[in-house]
Amino acid sequence: MSSYLLLKTQKNYLKGDRLITPRFDDEFGATYVLMEPGNFQMGDSVGDGLARELPVHNVEISNPFFIGQRPVTQIHWASVMGTNPAKFQEGWSSGLRPVEQVSRVDCLDFIDRLNEIHNGVERLSLLGTWRLPTEAEWEYSAKSKTDTKWSFGNFDGDLDDFGWHAGNSGASTREVGLKKSNNWDLYDMYGLVAEWCADNYRSDFSVRSTQFPYHDDTDIFCHRGGSWFTESDSTRSSSRGYSVGTKVSDGIGLRLVWEPD
Repeated sequence: MSSYLLLKTQKNYLKGDRLITPRFDDEFGATYVLMEPGNFQMGDSVGDGLARELPVHNVEISNPFFIGQRPVTQIHWASVMGTNPAKFQEGWSSGLRPVEQVSRVDCLDFIDRLNEIHNGVERLSLLGTWRLPTEAEWEYSAKSKTDTKWSFGNFDGDLDDFGWHAGNSGASTREVGLKKSNNWDLYDMYGLVAEWCADNYRSDFSVRSTQFPYHDDTDIFCHRGGSWFTESDSTRSSSRGYSVGTKVSDGIGLRLVWEPD
């Protein structure tokens, strides 16, 4: 039986008016939610984004994957790596804030260690591999079957209910999961910390995206979601950020994907 057919045997259930898909928890307190195959329009469908979000194009997500319900926390990172590089470590609950000040290179090291720790460990009766999301997977998860600026609509006045940004963060990160989730039960997709992706950055979508990462010979990589210090426009579902892979910032962290074998 294929991994997707096996996953389809897992029960969905209703949470209010939302259909909750299969998920699992790890030993670090994180939850991972199944993103089922589908199609979506990648890029700025609304028409007021940047050129690097164009042209809008259809992307097929053909392979199921699990994505972290929240960004990786400081306690998760420290439990695996033995150190906590984050800037914002004040207070008793700082371990529940997202890890930041991690380069993409650091994130790949973290993921390598996770895969070593969890070698042979089954999730929902499946084996799998940890990795970063691709740009397409990240945007698919963020949009959650919408074509608006954010999953909740186009009015940025509602953003305060869904994410931490320059207008409401108080110049700091906050604990993960305090705001409302998107339509697929994912938290902090908008603001808090930007999240490294697997893809190299390209200046537009003239080379169309697929579910699989785009790579070239540069050291410029994508991150998505905006952060606690960016304005609302940078937190939109289609907004694209980029940095060299060695960049360390108190506004960039990561969200994990677990891919069934």
